[in-house]
Order: sequence, then C-alpha cells, then structure tokens
Amino acid sequence: MKIAMIGSGYVGLVSGACFADFGHQVICVDKEKSKIDKLDNNIMPIYEPGLAGLVQRNVEAGRLSFSTNLGESVNDCDAVFIAVGTPSRRGDGHADLSYVYAAAEEIADAVTKPTVIVTKSTVPVGTGDEVELILSRKLPADQFAVVSNPEFLREGAAIDDFKRPDRIVIGAEVEWAKEVMSEIYRPLFLNQSPILFTGRRTAELIKYAANAFLATKITFINEIADLCENVGADVQEVSRGIGLDNRIGAKFLHAGPGYGGSCFPKDTLALLKTAQDNESPVRIVEAVVQVNDQRKRAMGRKVIQALGGEARDKKIALLGLTFKPNTDDMRDAPAIAIAQTLNDAGAQVVAYDPEGMAVASEIMPDVEMTESSYDAAKDADAVVIVTEWDAFRALDLEQLKATMAGDVLVDLRNIYHPADVAKTGLRYTSIGRNA
Repeated sequence: MKIAMIGSGYVGLVSGACFADFGHQVICVDKEKSKIDKLDNNIMPIYEPGLAGLVQRNVEAGRLSFSTNLGESVNDCDAVFIAVGTPSRRGDGHADLSYVYAAAEEIADAVTKPTVIVTKSTVPVGTGDEVELILSRKLPADQFAVVSNPEFLREGAAIDDFKRPDRIVIGAEVEWAKEVMSEIYRPLFLNQSPILFTGRRTAELIKYAANAFLATKITFINEIADLCENVGADVQEVSRGIGLDNRIGAKFLHAGPGYGGSCFPKDTLALLKTAQDNESPVRIVEAVVQVNDQRKRAMGRKVIQALGGEARDKKIALLGLTFKPNTDDMRDAPAIAIAQTLNDAGAQVVAYDPEGMAVASEIMPDVEMTESSYDAAKDADAVVIVTEWDAFRALDLEQLKATMAGDVLVDLRNIYHPADVAKTGLRYTSIGRNA
C-alpha cells in the first residue's frame, strides 16, 4: 500500500521505515528542509539503535523516500499518517494540537481518492473528531475516514517495539477504514500480534491511560525506595518481591531519579487537563506529576547530603544526562533538575554522556561537557550516575577513585552492589538501599 507519514521526527521516521520494511511504499514528509536533506544523505536526525541501517536498506530498495512537499506526497495514498509533535502548551499543560490541525488542513487540500487519515501523534480525546470536521469542510464524506492509531514505542527499542508489539490499537468508526488498517498491519497480524479495534475516542484515551499508569508505577516504587531508606529495607528486593506477582509485573519497578522523556511528562499533564475539562479529576495522576517533579530536585539534594551537606566550590561529575540510555533525548531529563540544584548550591558541575551532550550543552550551559567518564571524574569531589548507560556498568572503580579528588559515588540507578564498591574505598550512596 502507499503510505505518507506527515512528520519525520521520532515516531514518524521509525514508523515510516518499519512500514517500508513490511513492503509498503512510504514517503516521509517534513517541513524542515534541513532534516529532509540529512535523511536523503542517510544522516539520522535522532539517535535510535538500528535506525540508520533500516532507513538505508529501504531507501535503496525504493520503498522509502523523503519530501518537504505534503501536497504531492499524499495525493495518491491509501493512508496518510499524522505524526507531528504535540508538545505541552504553555500555561495549562494541554497538548498543543496546532501542528495536527495544520496538517489536516493541508491533507484536505491534497487527497484525490478515498483515503484513511490516521492520527499517530499522541492526542487528547476528541482530537479525531476535530480532524474529521476540518476534512469535512473540503472533502465529501465518502472520500476520507479518520482513524486513531496511537504509538507505543520505547526510545532505544523502538524498532523492535514496532515489529514485535504488545498490541496494535486502532480506533475506527467505519468498516472500510478498518480494512485498510488491517492490510497495512497484515505482516504483524500474521505474526499473531494482537490488534485491538475500538472506537476512535477510546483509542485516544488508551494511549494516555497507558502512559499515566506506567508513570504511576515508576513514582510508586520511587516513594517506596524513600521508605526503604528510612526503615532499613532494600527496594530492589521489594521490587522483585512484588514484581513476581503477575498481577503487578516487574517492569517499571526500578527505583531512580524520576521519569522524564518525550512522553510521560507531557502525556500525564495532557490527561490531567482532559480530566479537568470534563469534570472528572484523576487524583492519582495529579499526585504522580507532583511527586515526580519534586523528586528530581530531591536527587540533587541527595548528592549534597552525600557530600556532608555542603556543595559550595565542590566539583561534581554527572555520568549520564539523557532521560534513559540508548537515546539522545534530553526532554525533561532528571539530570537537568539535578544539575540546576547543584549549581544553585555553588557546585561546579561537569558531565559525560555517550550520546546526549550535543543536545544537553544547549539546555545546560552551566555544565561542562567532557570526553569520557574518567575525564568527568578528574579531580571531582563526587561522581553521580544519573543514567544507566551500559558504558557505566563496568567502570574501573579503583581507577575512578584514583582520578577523583574526593571519594563519594552516588548511584541513582543502583547499577552497582554496595559491597563491591566498598572494596575500593569509595563512599557509596544508592537509592532505597542501606548504602
């Protein structure tokens, strides 16, 4: 089938490349010419393991191409996916849908045959209705159908998530649109990936509910970690003990400095706004957002406490800046609030991250970027592991200590065993454990 993907950012590019790998003819569209120029030269605008090879393979096979011209790209397509950004709107936290609606306007001017218009972007409940209204002003009812098809991609594992999904959610109101979507996803259906057909508004809410629930699990175990520290328990054993209950599950029960990234912060806020607008408040999610925001700066104070309560004129090295490993995404990363807290306390903050420093240097101008973990640790009073990159899991701790001026290691991801660190003479602080 012929598919146009409007928006060539994280979701659009990964989805478009995977659809092309299924055998579909895909064109990815973006208004940012520099991004399309890079893609034409196989330069990825984001870091995602395996993406460059996937894109190159399908471009060479003639199944994947790129364009800045939306009108020419969509006029003969079976399906047009809207995968533009929906950032949090300033002031109220609601999703900014201006890019979605602008894309719908352009699509309405360009389609020339019955076409399924699919919202792949994460959008609040009722957005599909508005997209349908925009299209109906210019197109007859039998020439389009609006479908919701939310994405569930984890940064760092997006290609595998797309090709081996837990589920595919399709919110459609008309039968012929379901048939088109079934054909698009037929390779996954043959692999027995569950496809859930539902109403459009239900599909829109599924995405927000899923992310809010995962954010709640993260926040829950982080609060349990604080309790563990105060009562002498081990949060990792608590996590294992409750995660073995298949009603709960082990995923997203890893204590740390709080959630960040492109999805959880903005999606929880958007869900709160939708709930408030519909006079149906979600108090649990309200608490999750509040607790998570407070936790990030609390991690900065935890580092200061590990230094004896004083950080002024101390040099502190942060290992890891991105909100999670295997991405260069710095959106709402805990490292931002941690660094700010340390800077406010008078510390000199240096950092190293395998992929995120180019983006981080623009967001964190007061943080000095270095070339390696050991460069960051040179003459540092404390080293803080913020993101659990594999490169940090096997540090030579004796070399690290020899490089440092001080002896404080703060592990905000619990990637080391306290006993192993103790052998090196480092003073070790972790999350939710007696260390």
